[in-house]
Amino acid sequence: MVSITIDGQTLEVEAGSTVLQAARRLGIDIPTFCYLKRLPALASCRMCLVEIEGLRRLQPSCATAVTDGMVVRTNTPLIEETRSSMLDMLLANHPLDCPICDKGGECELQNMVMAYGPRESRFRDDKRVFHSEDIRLSPVIIMNVNRCIQCQRCVRMCEEVVGAVALGTIEKGMDTAVTGFEGSLASCDQCGNCVEVCPVGALMSFPYRYKARPWDLTETDTVCPHCGTGCQLTVGTRKGEFMRVRSKWDEGVNRETLCVRGRFGLDFVASRDRIKRPMIRRDGALVPVSWDEAGDYLRRRLSAVEGKAAAGLASPRLPNEMLYQFQKLMRTALRTNNIDCSSRWSTPFDTLGPLLAGFNSRAPLDDVIGNDCVLVVGGNVTEENPVTEYLLRDGVRRRQTGLLMLSARPSRLDADAKVVVRVLPGGEAASLAAVVTGLAAAVGQALPADVLAGIDATIGKPAAETGIDGPDRLATALKEGRSVTVLVSVDLLRSPEARATLQQINNLLQVLRLLGKGLAMQFLFDRANQMGAWDMGVLPAALPGLRAVTDDVARTTLARNWGAEIPSEPGADLDAILELCVGGRIGALYIVGTDPLIAYPDRDFVTRALGGADLLIVQDAFLTDTAGLAEVVLPAAGYGEETGTFTNNEGRTQTVRKFREPAFEARSNLAIFDFVAALRNQALRPSTQGEIFDEIARLVPAYQGLTRDGLGADGAFTKAVPTPPVARFFTPPPVPAAADRLMLITGDCLFHNGYLSERSDTLNTVANDPYVVMSAQDTAQLGLSDGDQVIVRSAQGELTAQLKIDRRFPKGLVFVPENYRALRLNGLMRRGEYPCPVEVQKVHASLEVDRASRIWRGV
Repeated sequence: MVSITIDGQTLEVEAGSTVLQAARRLGIDIPTFCYLKRLPALASCRMCLVEIEGLRRLQPSCATAVTDGMVVRTNTPLIEETRSSMLDMLLANHPLDCPICDKGGECELQNMVMAYGPRESRFRDDKRVFHSEDIRLSPVIIMNVNRCIQCQRCVRMCEEVVGAVALGTIEKGMDTAVTGFEGSLASCDQCGNCVEVCPVGALMSFPYRYKARPWDLTETDTVCPHCGTGCQLTVGTRKGEFMRVRSKWDEGVNRETLCVRGRFGLDFVASRDRIKRPMIRRDGALVPVSWDEAGDYLRRRLSAVEGKAAAGLASPRLPNEMLYQFQKLMRTALRTNNIDCSSRWSTPFDTLGPLLAGFNSRAPLDDVIGNDCVLVVGGNVTEENPVTEYLLRDGVRRRQTGLLMLSARPSRLDADAKVVVRVLPGGEAASLAAVVTGLAAAVGQALPADVLAGIDATIGKPAAETGIDGPDRLATALKEGRSVTVLVSVDLLRSPEARATLQQINNLLQVLRLLGKGLAMQFLFDRANQMGAWDMGVLPAALPGLRAVTDDVARTTLARNWGAEIPSEPGADLDAILELCVGGRIGALYIVGTDPLIAYPDRDFVTRALGGADLLIVQDAFLTDTAGLAEVVLPAAGYGEETGTFTNNEGRTQTVRKFREPAFEARSNLAIFDFVAALRNQALRPSTQGEIFDEIARLVPAYQGLTRDGLGADGAFTKAVPTPPVARFFTPPPVPAAADRLMLITGDCLFHNGYLSERSDTLNTVANDPYVVMSAQDTAQLGLSDGDQVIVRSAQGELTAQLKIDRRFPKGLVFVPENYRALRLNGLMRRGEYPCPVEVQKVHASLEVDRASRIWRGV
């Protein structure tokens, strides 16, 4: 620690701290333009100059390290004159168009001039003008170059945090201008972080342009609904109408940054696709009715199917309180454990449960990324969890974290990684097994003899003999690190080999723990509350708190509190539920906030299954494809229309706040659960959001001790409940053989992650048309060119989309994003088969004409 005195106040700070950081700890305001907390100091704007005893010139406080005994003054006449002069120079060419500038009222230059600026400018020359009109750089970003003050925040944010390198500068001196490549941002993420950090109105949000003034807005702090990172965001509304999203640098895991979905994709709340009134099916068509009519009809139908099993599916995008109440409703009023919370895969919870209980770290992502090594297994972080990617990049570049990547798809993070290993889809398990073997062989003496014997018996040959390229480098990097974080993409759960992959992750974590490594493990969920959905027990074999349904003590405790018995046998997961429907063995199927007809990887099968249920009830905010098949449709409040909590990938529980009223005749999800329970002559107690949260905090071990008031701006962390890890080493599957034909894989894309994003007008404007990604080698062999319209055909169906050639993409794979509803991608797939074998061919002009003709004729 070193001592510093600033304006007569003395403080001890850590060595290496800057004068600016020390001043802010004392509450002393030093103005800045170019400084951003998460970026290295640039010291170009000169607004933060201070006097330091013993130095002849003023020094930039943002870039000056504290030394012991340093004495600093921040408000002398010389400093005030210097600040005034700097502002006068900025104003010399700055247009005086505050009345029409979107930044008016929250402009940092405006505020600085009021606080420190000259009362009258000394400059009389004509102002420099770059362009007479604003330049629209992209569908969401518009630029007024004349207002730019050359702080370079936008350029540095784009390059150093986001990693897109879409912005840069041209010319020099007073003629310097920030712009995109050839005046366009076609290659950028459209995340709008440049708009967020711009201190003036140079970069602006086009969707928000001229819509409102800051003082007109009612702002609500809440949490992003688009992925599991759990970013803080502030929603601005005007007279109840959604206007914009911004973020705060000092709150949340995201530290001011947002991705394109978070910043521009919340306009889905005003979607024209909303369900306006309850509906029931009459003469084959859905007919709007009153809530009373819907209740009378549903009571009769529930009574008619009472002898058969019921089942339920709920979205992991719902808040914890709604998910908790849903599983309580299903287990008590409908007497079933046939419940699940994923519509895209069936979770192998027999393996996943022990992995979560034994190794999952409920800790700040910023802390776990600070470990020596971070191994990312599966998926594409850039497109699934973009803000997590920003934090990983920051860890690599500023904290020297060793980033290790093991996946089928390439991502932008590969450029920052120490080791990148490409594997065939489903081959992650074999590669991880080879890593475990390499670790055991390299440092075997550090392991107990019985463990070594177990590894020899179950893991098999060393990595060098497996024929798998790369795991030896991963093993070496992991061996060198003192602390290791493993980040697991849920994209792995698509594969039939998901259970084996999770088992090998368990093996790896056990070996690392036995080798004395500091360990952390978290999942990279691409759904906002997937962690919460599991914690709340929306699972066929697990109760709230991830306790087994067969655990008599846990079941009895919950039953006593709920005032109703809970079935003791584990239920069916999604896949088994659909099988039961096809076999005519499900009476009531209750689906809340999710659309399996689009998401489940076999459209024909799920269509037959939904039609096979005696009674299909859909509770949703939007008229989804699944709702179109329902017998009863109940309009529910959507995101932003009810308050609750999300639990993000870190295990952080945060408040999701209401910022608008439910649309049309929609009711809150909790009110609808009470409505359905009453039809079964049951009462769900408690039934209000606050009381349910209190019950969760009392009955779910990881949430014990949490209070609503204690969540605060940054949320509060749930607790890891110590559970001995599984002391068994699992046998890996054989190494998958390379296929002799093209194999189709899917996943999220940057601008869409389904259900919510597809209803955003802004994201639909920003996003590319539906596309197919292939390698340069495969397209050359097939005679295809970038931009061609191609047909992707499987044994089940076909789709047409535009080809994108990616030179980093692995040979033999075809990628199509899962989130374009018009493509009906799941119509190509068959359940239990992933990846899916396909053929790709170019759409010829004659075929295009024939297709158009058939569509026109209604064929």
